[in-house]
Amino acid sequence: MAMPGVYAYTATPLPLSDDGAELAEILSRDIPWEVYMTARLIADKDLQLIRRYDKRSEELQASLLDESGPAYIEAFLTVLRNVTKEETVQYILALLLQMLRANPARAKLFHQVGEAHAAAGGAASQAELNPYAVLLRLLQRADWFTQEKSCKLLTRVIAARPHRDAPFVHVAGSSAAAAAANGAASGPGDPAEPHITSFVEWLCGQLRRPSNPAKSVPTAVSALAVLLRDKATRGLFTAAAGVGLLAPLLRSCTGPTSSQLAYEICLCVWQLSYHKPALQALASSGVSKGLVEVVRSAQKEKVVRVALLSLRNLLGEPELGAASDMVEAGLPKVLATRSLQSWGDEDIPELLESLAAALKEQAVVLSSWEKYKKEVLSGNLDWSPMHSSEGFWRSHVDKFEDKDFQVLRVLLKLLERSRETRTLAVACNDVGRFVEYHPHGRHIVADLRGKELMMRLLTHSDADVQKHSLLAVQKIMLPRDKLDFMLAASSSA
Repeated sequence: MAMPGVYAYTATPLPLSDDGAELAEILSRDIPWEVYMTARLIADKDLQLIRRYDKRSEELQASLLDESGPAYIEAFLTVLRNVTKEETVQYILALLLQMLRANPARAKLFHQVGEAHAAAGGAASQAELNPYAVLLRLLQRADWFTQEKSCKLLTRVIAARPHRDAPFVHVAGSSAAAAAANGAASGPGDPAEPHITSFVEWLCGQLRRPSNPAKSVPTAVSALAVLLRDKATRGLFTAAAGVGLLAPLLRSCTGPTSSQLAYEICLCVWQLSYHKPALQALASSGVSKGLVEVVRSAQKEKVVRVALLSLRNLLGEPELGAASDMVEAGLPKVLATRSLQSWGDEDIPELLESLAAALKEQAVVLSSWEKYKKEVLSGNLDWSPMHSSEGFWRSHVDKFEDKDFQVLRVLLKLLERSRETRTLAVACNDVGRFVEYHPHGRHIVADLRGKELMMRLLTHSDADVQKHSLLAVQKIMLPRDKLDFMLAASSSA
């Protein structure tokens, strides 16, 4: 599947204009640069360059950068490498971001530092002033300003690297990696690969455990929307198990205030859909349902368009079985409704029509058990009618025994590892239903450590998770006769 060159409709990622007021506040500080030279943290030439540049007009700064850009970047990187004082680190980061706001093309200057340093006869090695290494280290700092601005800078520096078309030689599934494994020469790889690998792992970490509750996820997603333009980076993100993180994020994007985040997540999904291993992971993660919801509710055309493009690529591989997820999420009705609208983007009506035709060719009617099993194996659970239907559980509880209780084991694994409250609550409900309807459910769940996992969730911060884990624990602990009495009493109440 070839990736079309359709970036014309993509927003500029990591918009630095949003940082204007914040950067101005940081840059209003007065930094005692001489102190750092006295302490031998910077050299005299660094001090002279910083004095010449700092607090000058934008026109003069531009002229200085045109004249000796790499030398100024070297001086700034030297401060970031050697100085630990938070106010000073923040100041230099703000200075660099302000520089890129004025002219994004100056990101290329970071890659010319080594040449300029060697020409000047500097003592420090090029490796010590490697912009990737300096900025990656700052991501480990405690303050969010430093993390966020380092992330934005690093994203732009990576996007401007000179060897962008070179392959990654350590990414599983890449042609370069395959050639290396077979002992064949594949040409020089991208020297930035280990640094980009570390950065992608950090971004995935922010999606899993945000260091800033409000800003980590949007910042990480914006960075990924840029990085995933590169084929090799898609392989890194897939290898880091990042693909499965996108579906839950997309499900949480509701309302107009989340429009930009939804757009950038969809943009990540669309770019990943051109990488076969990632496409398979996307299909199994249940991302189709989130994309359908975006098409249903998004107001901005650019958001609708990229969601439709992602759905089209998922349907382009029928063996993935994504059509059934889309039909279950109500895509046929959504397409019909959206087709009645007028669109400024002339490609959207065509996408709506082609998706409707593809769905008719691929859509299959799944049994309720097949739907349930597919949902559980995706790792993302929602309160669909199956989870509370007495008829469903009476008819299908014996199917839980298939493949050595595969579905039950997955439910228990979700209780142990999932961080999404809705998935945890539904999983607790389903384990409790299994205990209720299977003649030996209580003992089977106990043997698989289900009781222990439920007990841990009794103190969960979410009230719904607490409620359903308590009900499940009661079903596990009560003998069959008392359980039947409790259920009869609750149903008649």
